[in-house]
Amino acid sequence: MEERHKKILQRNRTNLVRDLDPSNLYDGLLEKGVFTQDMIDEIKGSGTRRDQARQLVRDLETRGSRAFPLFLLCLQETGQHSLAELLQNGAPTVHLQPATPTEVLRPVLQPLPVSPEREHIRPRPPGRQRRDSIQSYKMDASPCGHCLIINNVEFEPQSELSNRKGSNIDCDKLERRFKALNFIVEVKTNLKQRQIKRELSALSKEDHSQYDCCVVIMLSHGTEVSHNRFPGAVYGVDGQSVPVQHITNYLNGQHCPSLQGKPKLFFIQACGGGERDTGFEVSPDEVKPSVGGADDQTDAIPMSSSSDSLSMSDEPDARVTLPTPSDILVSYSTFPGYVSWRDTQSGSWYVETMDRILEENAATDDLVTMLMMVNHEVSQNSAKGLYKQMPGSFNFLRKLLYFQTQT
Repeated sequence: MEERHKKILQRNRTNLVRDLDPSNLYDGLLEKGVFTQDMIDEIKGSGTRRDQARQLVRDLETRGSRAFPLFLLCLQETGQHSLAELLQNGAPTVHLQPATPTEVLRPVLQPLPVSPEREHIRPRPPGRQRRDSIQSYKMDASPCGHCLIINNVEFEPQSELSNRKGSNIDCDKLERRFKALNFIVEVKTNLKQRQIKRELSALSKEDHSQYDCCVVIMLSHGTEVSHNRFPGAVYGVDGQSVPVQHITNYLNGQHCPSLQGKPKLFFIQACGGGERDTGFEVSPDEVKPSVGGADDQTDAIPMSSSSDSLSMSDEPDARVTLPTPSDILVSYSTFPGYVSWRDTQSGSWYVETMDRILEENAATDDLVTMLMMVNHEVSQNSAKGLYKQMPGSFNFLRKLLYFQTQT
């Protein structure tokens, strides 16, 4: 497909995913040779109408130069004139000669003689799927699932940790955003280590069988700890930390059977290490326009001297010797070992950017693609005209994840 036609599809992807009726197009697209029967079958198997529309548009971009005008013709033939006009307005008028319907031939295959030296070769399994397509998680339950936000702002004096001004702004943004994505959102504020564990344990004991996903968001100070899978730890307001490794284990397939095979998402707004949070003040004359604000602070705490602060004898639901989990994604506000910047007036760079990216792109893009957008935008910021931040993720998802969005 020509690049200009791809851009037209990409600009109008939200409308196409929302309004397109793929079921009426399949026969025409097959007859005109835009898709093969295998491709049609795979699109049909991708999920809901929206999922099928999204997959169809994505696959259409990989076809030849005639794919776009033939797609317009199919839209017109099936009465989807508004979409056809929307796309046609962005492209020069294309005149197509009426195509002779292509008869789908089913060749008769004659068995080949088998020589003795070839008898050991296994035949190709029938119905093998194309390797250039990734399935999507089922995400159409209503509500979609639980979202637990733990927001630690005010720390006890003996913890020697400063209060996290601006974190309530992050919390409010995320609460609104995940409610808009059809999650049941519960916010817990200023929890000690043991209370954090208690909330995670309670979440793992919920019956998630009627839901499709589960989200945990941690807003706190953080530090580095030894680990064998997911780095970092987050602090309770008492100064005792919970390793991210253990946080994820509460919801893995062994400890939460009703979430087996379903995506479990963890968003960590906390430093993975670096300098102690002394409340770095950034004066206006030191900041470049549209980047870090005058009230940027970090959520960094020096690396813990022990392997972690959570005794395994305290909490039998959090083991670290399980196999690598599937269907888990952990997104960090900063690369492990570095500081994470937070503006006391507008919230953290990471949450502010992620909230906007989700608002603008959740209807058309999958989660991993959106997190890549977050990575890029946050990496362009600078505090004091010098300090940088790089978010990152540990991704054990097996499929694409598209959030529910309001149409």
